[in-house]
Amino acid sequence: MFLFMTIALGMLNCNQVKPDTNVDLPTHEANKFTEEGREYYQLKVYTFETDSQVVTTDHYLKEAYLPALKELGISPVGVFKQIPSEEDSIRRTYVLVPFHSIDQFLSLEEELVKDENHQTAGSDYINAPYDRPPYQRIESTLMKAFVDMPKMMATPLEGPRSERIYELRSYESPTEQYYINKVDMFNAGGEVKLFDRLAFNAVFYAEVISGAKMPNLVYMTTFSDQASRDEHWKAFVDAPEWKELISMEKYKNNVSHADIIFLTPTAYSDY
Repeated sequence: MFLFMTIALGMLNCNQVKPDTNVDLPTHEANKFTEEGREYYQLKVYTFETDSQVVTTDHYLKEAYLPALKELGISPVGVFKQIPSEEDSIRRTYVLVPFHSIDQFLSLEEELVKDENHQTAGSDYINAPYDRPPYQRIESTLMKAFVDMPKMMATPLEGPRSERIYELRSYESPTEQYYINKVDMFNAGGEVKLFDRLAFNAVFYAEVISGAKMPNLVYMTTFSDQASRDEHWKAFVDAPEWKELISMEKYKNNVSHADIIFLTPTAYSDY
């Protein structure tokens, strides 16, 4: 389930604005953290061909994987389904896992193997035969949190999960240098602060360390429903900070491709 869109580059090539000094812009507690305080994130994307694969993987994630992560002090973990579109009806599940350090990420698989409860509860998934795998494939992206938001922030929204929209965006840049420039737009340029001021309920902003699409950055925002999402983005486009940002020559041409993925949380997701 998933809506996948390409954004007009004219809107995205300049994604940063100097904050208006006359506006009281909220700031993240994140700014207090040092470089070492930035989290790492793994985004796992499961692709399915059959209903039974979806059922088996959902059971594993709910009954084995998430409980095991909590035992290791890894939380909150988000589990989402794509919202389908005419262009893409392939079933996918997104799992977003935060890590305090790269060592915690690297040691996870070893810890899961040693966890007897995990092995027992997830047996159908873990021991699936080669000709009946519980998914078609898994894609994994490793990321590091932005300086301006070094810690994941679970959404404060309390409305019905069935209506909630999580928007996952990926911005690719033409070169590594333009990518660095785009990340600077979010941090020093003030784009993160603008999202805060407009209450986009960001879950994370991150630099991609390793993944299928590079160089790129990824971030996730949250809305109570689709109408709220559309209203928020209109406010963003109309904001004076944004208009100033897109007029700045130094931030021109720093996005070559952008993807939007609309997600809905599972009942067992932490947020």
